[in-house]
Amino acid sequence: MEQSLRSARVANFVYFALCGSLIGTWVVHIPAVEEQVGISHATLGSLLVLLGLGAFTGMRVAGRLADRLGAHVVLPIGGVLSSTTVVLPGLFPSLWMLAGALLVFGFCNGCLDVSMNAHAVQVEKAYNRPIMSAFHAMFSVGGVIASLVGVGTASLGMSLTAGMATVGAAGIVIALVSARALLPSAPQPAVTDGRQARAGKRRKPPGRIWILATLAAMVMLAEGAANDWSALHLKDVLGAPASTAAFAYGTYAAAMTTGRLLADRVSGRFGPMAVLRYGAITAAAGITIVSVTPWIWAAFAGWALFGLGLSGCVPQLYSATWRVDPAAAGANISRAAGLGYLGMLSGPAVIGWLTHLVPLNHAFLLLTLLCAIAASAAGVLRTGSGRTRETVRSSQ
Repeated sequence: MEQSLRSARVANFVYFALCGSLIGTWVVHIPAVEEQVGISHATLGSLLVLLGLGAFTGMRVAGRLADRLGAHVVLPIGGVLSSTTVVLPGLFPSLWMLAGALLVFGFCNGCLDVSMNAHAVQVEKAYNRPIMSAFHAMFSVGGVIASLVGVGTASLGMSLTAGMATVGAAGIVIALVSARALLPSAPQPAVTDGRQARAGKRRKPPGRIWILATLAAMVMLAEGAANDWSALHLKDVLGAPASTAAFAYGTYAAAMTTGRLLADRVSGRFGPMAVLRYGAITAAAGITIVSVTPWIWAAFAGWALFGLGLSGCVPQLYSATWRVDPAAAGANISRAAGLGYLGMLSGPAVIGWLTHLVPLNHAFLLLTLLCAIAASAAGVLRTGSGRTRETVRSSQ
């Protein structure tokens, strides 16, 4: 059992990295797709809403299937579908066909995302200690891999479609091979007691939950904006070549990975409030540098600070929702995650729409404002921070 558990953990690491690399593949090819279709930043921002809507729908469908069939069944399917459809945005020169491609890819990637997190919870429970942050760090590793592959395919002169298809083909193989190591799980029965179901619907969450969820939405809006606009910023604002611009997202993702690997220890030593406050301040400083600098090297430094600062914020907010009411932990975390995901979906579109009014780099100042609000509101994590430090120490 111990060997199978370790294998399942490694397999889950692989799926998180796969998901990050597929999203990263789309991100680093955004400038080429935009040029191929001949659309503006603002139009691209509107199209990205379809990517988010597809992902949100896929998450809802995959979540229900995972409850009925088990995450170990849904996860490989999500991995194969997402790998297969990652090439679609690079295939079509038509605006409407691109819109459909983004909707389909978003749906499939949403299926992969929610099923890998469901399996991660299962593995974490089996280990009986926190390991979720490490899984999410692997998502960022996948983004770095995608950035490097994007640079490599661009340097080799590969076409847009060929570069994306190469990643997709590798992803299909990885998803199928890793499926053998997943932990089987018994499907959970649906609630049949009408009184229990009605009681669950009537229960209202504390107001503090909605504050935490709103902060999660702000932080994840900033994350979403960085995902889709970092490469375009270097290419269009600073005039960097495509092979160099692809490194912007890689720099951000690498810093995010480093922060996620360190965030649990920092939180255990100084408390979650410090992680949120000083992380948000660091992120605000980084994105401000990106907004005002005329130098490519300074922009890379700004994106790195932005990723490092944001990396530990959302995990602290999620943990705080659990501590508000342990009896309703699942419902409270889902509220914060749901609102946060909506923030991430809207981030790219909001920046795109702002480019109607101001240049792209000036639109990033909205992210500075959101990070400043998150830093000033970090006191919402004060309650229970001591308990968090004790919990971390006792688990080590």
